Amino acid sequence: MNENLKKKEAKIKKKLSANKLQPSIYVIAFSQSPQNQLDFFPSLLLKQRIYEDTPLFVVGLADGYDSALELIRQITEEVFTATQSVDIRHYILQKHKESIKENRRCQ
Repeated sequence: MNENLKKKEAKIKKKLSANKLQPSIYVIAFSQSPQNQLDFFPSLLLKQRIYEDTPLFVVGLADGYDSALELIRQITEEVFTATQSVDIRHYILQKHKESIKENRRCQ
């Protein structure tokens, strides 16, 4: 999530879950297509019926198109720096698993 949205994170997620309009918000998620790493699109597209039953693994939110591109650049750079590859999906899923394990230990 870009810096501008961190303060509003809970509110934005709540609105997205409630399917409320947020025209400037872009969603960055794992691609549904196996040949691609990430997809990004305006949150308005989530109102389409196709997304009602489509599971999304959201990896980031951005305020506007340019911010979405910048966030994708940052994600790609972080993955490459850490792994010397651009297997974004594997890296993020590994981080997610580690986060879940850490949360279980803290409970």
